Amino acid sequence: MLGIGVSFLFAMPATAADLIVRYDQSQLLRLPRPASEIIVGNPSIADVALQDGNLLVVTGKTFGITNIIALDTDHNIIQDQRVMVERDDSRIVNLHKGSERFTYACTPNCEPTLTIGDEKDFFKDVESANSSKIKFSSGTSDQGNNANNAQ
Repeated sequence: MLGIGVSFLFAMPATAADLIVRYDQSQLLRLPRPASEIIVGNPSIADVALQDGNLLVVTGKTFGITNIIALDTDHNIIQDQRVMVERDDSRIVNLHKGSERFTYACTPNCEPTLTIGDEKDFFKDVESANSSKIKFSSGTSDQGNNANNAQ
């Protein structure tokens, strides 16, 4: 009889030392002393902005685990911090149609939300709407085609 080896990949649970950041939200991380350089293990998971030398603003960009290393002017490690970016499920509704998933944020009305793993066309539509919203909010939308600007 042949032995079959099966291995399972289990998610590592968060520890007390981990910084938990919600997707599309920010957390503050205060360092014990000022940093001169910040290294992010995977910048597609989290973004970091240094404020006043020893305060980091960590923003969750997509789901996953990465780390942040803060260095002083002599390149000594001030802190090596594991960061876990998770989804805030408190007001999320997942609609399943067969094997396809559609995600909505219900705060209080349910609106489509951009979530990796959703049905392909739904994801593209939500992504396009989010991009338009960001352009509009930053004032870079194509105002020449906006009927509201016609005089």
